[in-house]
Amino acid sequence: MTDTHHDTAPLAFLKGHGTENDFVILPDPDGRLDLSAADVTRLCDRRAGIGGDGLLRVVRSAAHPEAAAYADRTEWFMDYRNSDGSIAEMCGNGVRVFARYLQRAGLTDAGDLAVATRAGVREVHIAKDAEDGTPGDVTVRMGVAGLPEDEVTVTVGDRSWPARHVDMGNPHAVAFVDSLDQAGTLDEAPAVAPAAAYPAGTNVEFVVDRGPRHVALRVHERGSGETRSCGTGACAVMVAAARRDGADPAVTGRPVTYTVDVPGGRLVITETVDGQIEMAGPAVIVAEGVIDPEWLGLASR
Repeated sequence: MTDTHHDTAPLAFLKGHGTENDFVILPDPDGRLDLSAADVTRLCDRRAGIGGDGLLRVVRSAAHPEAAAYADRTEWFMDYRNSDGSIAEMCGNGVRVFARYLQRAGLTDAGDLAVATRAGVREVHIAKDAEDGTPGDVTVRMGVAGLPEDEVTVTVGDRSWPARHVDMGNPHAVAFVDSLDQAGTLDEAPAVAPAAAYPAGTNVEFVVDRGPRHVALRVHERGSGETRSCGTGACAVMVAAARRDGADPAVTGRPVTYTVDVPGGRLVITETVDGQIEMAGPAVIVAEGVIDPEWLGLASR
């Protein structure tokens, strides 16, 4: 990790999660940190680092070359990295946690705000806290789902399932199965064919029905492995389920809402008549502190 002002003072960090999809949060408003993949991997290491499914760097849009074009629409850019250090286009749970951080830091209030991501600007609404002090849910307008017409197959061991290709700013392969146990251990990425459908790899969701407009999933996230939740994955699953169930709002003329259970909690996903996907769920900041520059090696650089 390099820091352009060569300051070896401790770096502030926070830890947060959305339905147990957890993140290291690094406030870097002026874009002074240059994170290598190795730096991110070390920070996300659950035994030797802080631990997380990914890392959220909080940067002003005007201070980041990938977000400068959005600076007239939103002040903040979410620089999201997977736990293996790879760069990702989007993270739905990450956007909610990102917004919660901005609220905690006094950089936004409950209400509406916009967050820039590599998949474009996402509109966010932070609900007011409940009377008992419980933080309000965070809702993200996730954009319109892309539905490539690839015929995709997902394979685990000697079993294969047809899957729906859904693009939520990042790629997904959604397979409906009889039991979530059929996904196996998910220690390794399930095989997806044809590989040409996903040239940069994909997230894979295994889905079962729980009731009317109610599904549950397990997910293997590209670059992170199996996680407790995936926001874009829950949206992809909702879209695939709605198409399977004949509930496409563009056809019926009515919005549709699904409850999506993830291992770490519950998300509520709505598709509007104009195709916008809205995801609502909790976002929690659990800790904050400082990172030792000696541990990171800043003092020797």
